[in-house]
Amino acid sequence: MPDFELETGLGGIVCGIDEVGRGPWAGPVVAAAVILDPASLPADVLAAIDDSKKVPPARRPALAAAIRTHARVGVGAASTREIDRDNVLRATFAAMARAFARLPVAPDAVLVDGDRAPPLGCRVVTVVGGDARSLSIAAASIVAKVLRDAMMAKLALRHPGYGWETNVGYGTPGHREGIVRFGVTRHHRHSFAPVSQMLSPETRPNR
Repeated sequence: MPDFELETGLGGIVCGIDEVGRGPWAGPVVAAAVILDPASLPADVLAAIDDSKKVPPARRPALAAAIRTHARVGVGAASTREIDRDNVLRATFAAMARAFARLPVAPDAVLVDGDRAPPLGCRVVTVVGGDARSLSIAAASIVAKVLRDAMMAKLALRHPGYGWETNVGYGTPGHREGIVRFGVTRHHRHSFAPVSQMLSPETRPNR
């Protein structure tokens, strides 16, 4: 379970950053930056913060709302157009930078999940498996996951047939079948091989 030791070891104001959505065939990359003060969090919220993949889906929205109420949070996203133009890593860094810029205070240091550091203009420490090791990164993973899932659910209402309300843009058999039946949308990542291989004349962007 993540703890707060990495944050306290850096000193000053520290935020954790995590992203969601590098791998899907459709939809944006979403990042969150979270500055936590464990003393300000309700005990049940503090105990529940973990890697978003380990938090029950039904629990995530209320937990994300509590984090946003009791912590300082910034969120940012990068569109499919940016992903196709710049590649997914650069788009991820752009989403992280936007989340960082939207924090209400400037941190002294940043903990980022993964092994690549985005250019943020301050000290950045990468933490492989950070959402299982850092409380702030875990909180960021929950906020980003809930926000992106909600974005994909809204897109699913406008573009039914791809299963985005459940697969959130990932490459499931149902998603593939939707592309075959309805074509590729502007929300698909045309630079991703599974999608680009299906960009036949019958599956040009049409929705």
